[in-house]
Amino acid sequence: MLNKGLRDQESIRIDNVLKKLMSLVYVPKFWNLEDLLFLENELKDLAMNVESLNEFGEEELIVHLQRLHLDWNQLELFADFLVAFSKENQFVFSQKAIAIYNYIQQESKTFSFGIINKIALAKANL
Repeated sequence: MLNKGLRDQESIRIDNVLKKLMSLVYVPKFWNLEDLLFLENELKDLAMNVESLNEFGEEELIVHLQRLHLDWNQLELFADFLVAFSKENQFVFSQKAIAIYNYIQQESKTFSFGIINKIALAKANL
């Protein structure tokens, strides 16, 4: 179990990684090797890469993210990244994002219209 100080540092580190990932996918571009290497480097901080992300099943991915102690907001941001990355790349991670959104809805015990809308948008992109 992490103490509060280490948990806060870890949370800040994860937030920074997620912000970098989101900045990568929201800049319209053609993905080239350099972009994918930068993305791989950022995913490495979450103990994965594009290939392992592609190979993870939905439940496995959620368990992996739980091990990293992502909070609800960080899980939602990661799912947002998966949806955005799916639009611009040959990989389709929308189903994994939907699983994460559903997990957040069920386990957080808080109903969110925002997440319901994100689920609908992700399903529309399948």
